[in-house]
Amino acid sequence: MYSLIKHLCSAYLVERWGAMALPALLTHLLPLRRLFVLGIGFFTLCFLMTSLGGQFSTRRLGDSPFTIRTEVMGGPESRGVLRKMSDLLELMVKRMDALARLENGSELHRAGGDLHLPADRMPPGAGLMERIQAIAQNVSDIAVKVDQILRHSLLLHSKVSEGGRDQCEAPSDPKFPDCSGKVEWMRARWTSDPCYAFFGVDGTECSFLIYLSEVEWFCPPLPWRNQTAAQRASKPLPKVQAVFRSNLSHLLDLMGSGKESLIFMKKRTKRLTAQWVLAAQRLAQKLGATWRDQKQILVHIGFLTEESGDVFSPRVLKGGPLGEMVQWADILAALYVLGHGLRVTVSLKELQSNLGVPPGRGSCPLTIPLPFDLIYTDYHGLQQMKQHMGLSFKKYRCRIRVIDTFGTEPAYNHEEYATLHGYRTNWGYWNLNPKQFMTMFPHTPDNSFMGFVSEELNETEKQLIKGGKASNMAVVYGKEASIWKLQGKEKFLGILNKYMEIHGTVYYESQRPPEVPAFVKNHGLLPQPEFQQLLRKAKLFIGFGFPYEGPAPLEAIANGCIFLQSRFSPPHSSLNHEFFRGKPTSREVDPYLPYEYTCEGMLERIHAYIQHQDFCTAPDPAPQGAHALQSPFVLAPNATHLEWAQNASLTPGAWPPVNSLRAWLAVPGRACTDTCLDHGLICEPSFFPFLNSQDAFLKLQVPCDSTESEMNHLYPAFAQPGQECYLQKEPLLFSCAGSNTKYRRLCPCRDFRKGQVALCQGCL
Repeated sequence: MYSLIKHLCSAYLVERWGAMALPALLTHLLPLRRLFVLGIGFFTLCFLMTSLGGQFSTRRLGDSPFTIRTEVMGGPESRGVLRKMSDLLELMVKRMDALARLENGSELHRAGGDLHLPADRMPPGAGLMERIQAIAQNVSDIAVKVDQILRHSLLLHSKVSEGGRDQCEAPSDPKFPDCSGKVEWMRARWTSDPCYAFFGVDGTECSFLIYLSEVEWFCPPLPWRNQTAAQRASKPLPKVQAVFRSNLSHLLDLMGSGKESLIFMKKRTKRLTAQWVLAAQRLAQKLGATWRDQKQILVHIGFLTEESGDVFSPRVLKGGPLGEMVQWADILAALYVLGHGLRVTVSLKELQSNLGVPPGRGSCPLTIPLPFDLIYTDYHGLQQMKQHMGLSFKKYRCRIRVIDTFGTEPAYNHEEYATLHGYRTNWGYWNLNPKQFMTMFPHTPDNSFMGFVSEELNETEKQLIKGGKASNMAVVYGKEASIWKLQGKEKFLGILNKYMEIHGTVYYESQRPPEVPAFVKNHGLLPQPEFQQLLRKAKLFIGFGFPYEGPAPLEAIANGCIFLQSRFSPPHSSLNHEFFRGKPTSREVDPYLPYEYTCEGMLERIHAYIQHQDFCTAPDPAPQGAHALQSPFVLAPNATHLEWAQNASLTPGAWPPVNSLRAWLAVPGRACTDTCLDHGLICEPSFFPFLNSQDAFLKLQVPCDSTESEMNHLYPAFAQPGQECYLQKEPLLFSCAGSNTKYRRLCPCRDFRKGQVALCQGCL
């Protein structure tokens, strides 16, 4: 871009117009009054760049314009250019003053005796000189500032040179073993990204060390550098109490506009406002005077950005999937009602601005400490942050929460393990704590269950619905015509049609979709309130097996319908069906509890996550193998499982509280998820570290002939035959999911609140 502008300006000004290019050109441009100010700005830019072009010419081939060495810019010829610039500006003003007076006179002459001209039709000379002088003054001010910067650069460079090379050599410090290697890398590659020059790197050894010690953290702080500013910046802000909100109008402004998806989300939030407010009042009574920290939260909806394709927005009005937008609308409402500071972004540019991403290609850390306690995003947003946050992504990824529709099991999340054992997919391998993935349904306890809201009915509405049900009406689940292509569905619907009137809500533009049988009464795509009214009249909600899951079935149940879904044998999963292939999970579709999908249930759940989940300062996850401390368990009186000993101390900060832990040894081929459910409990992966010791097996009276620590998502486990006990070597692989007939898994279980499987009885 720099070269293009420079060549355009040089060719056009010098070759065509000669030495007096700018003043002569202004004379020709003056009659074109509407283009004049734009012309002044453009050709002033041209002059600046062509005049200073010589100062850039000594750069190495391939260097970015942002990576100019300060010593090149600081010569006396630069200040000579500035003086020439000042002289030319003065000449330009004088020349234009005379031209403007001539132009004013001719305009007044043409206007005749009519001096009552409207303001927007006044002769251009009246304000022309003021504009020219303002432009000239701005450029002159810039010239002065440039001169000051050049002088400062020269002074700084001379001080660094005087300091001696011994101050700018990579130190040999065992605490910073990568320092010298990083300095070598900077010598060879510092021009590869303009962000390095943005942070002051100019090719000198000192600039490398300053950057690597103050912007990144590979080298120790230089003793001759002022560290006061850095120490002051790291001071934490005082805590503020979160207060429940009842007015959601500001949230609607935060959500933005311009996309059909956002319009849909805002309409949903408006419709549910009364339910959110009532739920907040109930939760406030339940929590009493409990202090709640207010968090600063960034919500970046990556799948709605143009950079990710935003395939959802254009399909909102054409029967496209709405489940993700329903969930995001409810997440935003819950966070806002709970009283947290909220920022919402749906574009890459907004994301970069809010994070403080430096200009360049994403190699450098953020320009400021991350101003958010938590970031809620999706897989698309996660990828965008990794590309643009540099080393800051690794530093701050513990603050990220990933809204993940299908869930990500630990075996798919751990990059090395997934690659070696065939679990690698397009969506996994992020090496996050599995609890950072937040799902639409409670698929596996390895992830955090986020959920969404199903609209609630009061008693009066329930009675009206019961009385208003049509005796023989059914509604089909599926708004896109492609869903109706299921082989054999006409026979199924034909039988059903003998007993019930069948209704559909399939999108179409001009003519009825041929996939929909003639006996189905198709209403076309309905707005959400009208769809709710249709469900309130129906008795049956019919699924063809796909979509596998979504908000609509729960809404149907809430409106008094029976949901009839096709059952697959064998159940569909990533192992046998194309739709699930590539998803970071091997689960099969199971039933779920609908009670949790209320505004109060979702508020309660998110409140507990925000106040208690901490993946940044959590204690060391796993004891290493047989050398771990003794487990604080006792064998239950019936000798079937382990319990937390009453005299054992509780781990400070552990959540869920460890005294709710119960440990069972699964039968061969049984996953911990199922083993805990068999006993009316929920598997709790955060308790695995307490069981990951030889002592836990001994107390369960398991005979271990040998004990090994390895990476395997099924460990800790007991292998038969061989009487071998295996402990988990990699904390990120602790997993409730997964089974093998070779192993009896050691499973950590806990109790749960009625209707809220995500929380233990003492978790709130």
